[in-house]
Amino acid sequence: MRVLLTNDDGIFAKGIEALYFALNDEHEVTVVAPETEQSAVGHAITWLNPLKVIPVQRNGSFFGYALSGTPADCAKIGILELIKPRPNVVVSGINMGANVGVNVIYSGTVSAATEAALLGVPSIAVSIDSFKTTDFTAATQFIPRLLSVIQEKGLPPGVSLNVNVPNVPWEEVRGVKVTHQGRLQCVESYDRRMDPRMHVYYWLTNTDILHDTDPNADSAAIAANYISVTPIHHDLTRHDILEELKAWKL
Repeated sequence: MRVLLTNDDGIFAKGIEALYFALNDEHEVTVVAPETEQSAVGHAITWLNPLKVIPVQRNGSFFGYALSGTPADCAKIGILELIKPRPNVVVSGINMGANVGVNVIYSGTVSAATEAALLGVPSIAVSIDSFKTTDFTAATQFIPRLLSVIQEKGLPPGVSLNVNVPNVPWEEVRGVKVTHQGRLQCVESYDRRMDPRMHVYYWLTNTDILHDTDPNADSAAIAANYISVTPIHHDLTRHDILEELKAWKL
């Protein structure tokens, strides 16, 4: 398959390199990734400025294209312009840090996959539950298998798969669970600081995490050492309350 590989940690991140080598033997892989880290930019696209596409080498050979934009930009320009014919699938990752619960809303990794799905290309976002690991084996073992299933069965229009992998060796992964997006969220605050010129600035911090107790939620699955696979869609409508709202006197 023709695979467009992207991420939000930037083209020089370890996770995208690991996934590239895991897929390149069996697939035609083209990397289009942000020039710099774009974590938590959500589904932003570049509208007011031009996009620069820069060929990048890693380890002395061509690796892919660095883009002066967001992860969603990478998916969009990769599908519409850079890869001819268009890719069969888009894979976004491997992201450092799980994208579960409300983090899905903020994630550039997930948004790249969502953008691909909007453009009619099956897509996967893949993240690992660690910000420090250098062992991506569990993800690189699983994603090629998942691609084979997608190649055989396809995905419904507009649907992408949000994959989260526990931070354990492949041998310790207990299996795969199909999950729903949970309600895990951070209790956040701002650290107020002052620079040497007496200007006040603020740094967003995470002080605690509200864990999800639902065993079918994404975060609960990876906490139990399962790979979590969640089908997601761009439609944010609460269809179950449409009729109730229609009865309001607005």
